[in-house]
Amino acid sequence: MKTNVVLFFTAILINPVFGQSELKKLTPISYSEVTITDAFWKPKLEKVANSALQVCIQQTEVETGRIRNFAKAARKSGEQHEGIYYDDSDVYKALEAIAYSLKNQSDPLLEAKADEWIDKIAAAQEADGYINTFYTLTGLENRWTDMDKHEAYCAGHLIEAGVAYYQTTGKRKLLDVGIKMADHIDQTFRQANRPWVVGHEEIELALVKLYKVTNEERYLELSDWFLDQRGRGHGVGGIWNNKNWGPKYAQDDVPVKEQKEITGHAVRAMYLYTGAADVAAAKNDDGYMNAMKTVWEDVVYRNMYITGGIGSSGSNEGFSVDYDLPNERAYSETCASVGMVFWNQRMNSLEGDSKYIDVLERSLYNAALDGLSLQGDRFFYGNPLASNGQHSRMAWFGTACCPSNISRLVASVGDYIYATSDDGIWVNLFIGSQTNIQIGKVNVPVEIKTNFPMDGVVNIAMNPEKKTTYSLNLRLPGWAKEQPVPGDLYRFEGTAKEKFTVTLNGKPVEYTQENGYITISRKWSKGDIVQYSLPMEIRKVKSRNEVEANRDRIALQRGPLVYCVEGADNAGRAWNIVVPANTEFQEVEYQVLNERVMAIQANVPVVTVSEDGSTVKTETKSITAIPYYTWANRGASEMQVWLPTKVKELKVNY
Repeated sequence: MKTNVVLFFTAILINPVFGQSELKKLTPISYSEVTITDAFWKPKLEKVANSALQVCIQQTEVETGRIRNFAKAARKSGEQHEGIYYDDSDVYKALEAIAYSLKNQSDPLLEAKADEWIDKIAAAQEADGYINTFYTLTGLENRWTDMDKHEAYCAGHLIEAGVAYYQTTGKRKLLDVGIKMADHIDQTFRQANRPWVVGHEEIELALVKLYKVTNEERYLELSDWFLDQRGRGHGVGGIWNNKNWGPKYAQDDVPVKEQKEITGHAVRAMYLYTGAADVAAAKNDDGYMNAMKTVWEDVVYRNMYITGGIGSSGSNEGFSVDYDLPNERAYSETCASVGMVFWNQRMNSLEGDSKYIDVLERSLYNAALDGLSLQGDRFFYGNPLASNGQHSRMAWFGTACCPSNISRLVASVGDYIYATSDDGIWVNLFIGSQTNIQIGKVNVPVEIKTNFPMDGVVNIAMNPEKKTTYSLNLRLPGWAKEQPVPGDLYRFEGTAKEKFTVTLNGKPVEYTQENGYITISRKWSKGDIVQYSLPMEIRKVKSRNEVEANRDRIALQRGPLVYCVEGADNAGRAWNIVVPANTEFQEVEYQVLNERVMAIQANVPVVTVSEDGSTVKTETKSITAIPYYTWANRGASEMQVWLPTKVKELKVNY
């Protein structure tokens, strides 16, 4: 039985009954207004453009029938559908990733390929706006008869792609296809008051994006309507009739505003709660706000891996019971970690509290980024925290949601760096970049220069066109103030030796701290430079005793990065290492293939067993730990994140 948590009202509600100071509502700066110059992230954007998207294109056009399905649907010649009923969504996500990538680097050939796909998609649309190749090719008379056939899910990804491609290129063709489909759905359901529960959520958040780009209120109302359909007994067939799944699998057991715990399929839950947070912000709806706060605490306090991954169970691709966080069997789907980034950004926008970005950063740099290989052409679907060498990255999957999903996240990382409020600029992630932010009537160019996460020095240049007063709010990460994650699921062992520092133009500067941000309020001048130095100590992490898999074990973290020990760096072994309490760690520059990283090394007991099992020998050897996101790039190998502190925890393979 999952534990319910006490409801905590968000403070942005202007209601005296809550008795709290008002928090800031933030507006993120769009990727389309940010240029990435970062030494860590820019090469990854290039790998998405040059490798990951090329894999998606090859699989979409040649290896599978995804694009052929659109051509067949346009011809209306009775041809057969190829693949699975939700495959359209992968085409749309790839197009969305292409849109973000084109913002990062111009590529006429890639843009031409996208335009070619868009022409085929538009030609496949029905006169009434409906578009879904599965039903067009198998029988339109059956459309909207099965709530779990992903029609609205595919439509959501279509809308997101249309919005992104329009924002990058100014071209409306795909956006207009999405608008027509949204209008068809609105007329079919909300306007007709026809009950419908979306089996796989996604359209809810997409409709809010459409509302923002078109200013059409009906799309926001439709998103709200879909949210309100849940938990009222409307769900029928498919997942609802499955005795092992039922309504909880699709977050349909109680109305959204009454939900208090995370249940079911992890990706569906993330998309649902992202949409609910979007609607909460747009409509200032305290019902959604309160529910999101409560469910978020259930996820982060009891059901999240140290990597920021969620969904421990492979049987339902989601959640089981509190503190059930096995390592080798961890499912932790890449798409769920992508969803954690989406949802936590929205929660930060609702409340202006940095704890949500702490979780976003953890998911982004670890569980999500692990889904993309260092070469950019292989992917993980699940992201375990331990392996005997049986896990390997793949070029594609039967259900291929993850390759295009991680591609669109990495390509749009500019979405998550900056935000604004009525009186200030907010820096959430420490990524080298440039943007222009409007404060009142004054344009303020902002530039971040940093070598993060190799080191913790972040230089932020302010260049307002004329002297102007505003607040600069710098996120103070939890890992820089003795809290690896919000709540007490994980804790640091020992006390940090270093503290953060902040200077302005080389001199100490006054600041205040609130809601996890350092705030510098002053009249800014062109050429002002803030230097923000964050401690990047190696820290040992322990989990609550309720997490059985981690008892008498520690994990290593430096900055936002979680580390693992992989056989490729340690004579082929990772399960024969013991890390005693007095172990001293050193950081050292290192390379995993072509990825420059800061590795962690230590001298610790290593146990070896003879081939016949007759001799057990313990020696002190130097071990190397690497950032978790870099593992499984050098062939099959053992790996562990949580390292035993006692010999009894060893699982040595003969």
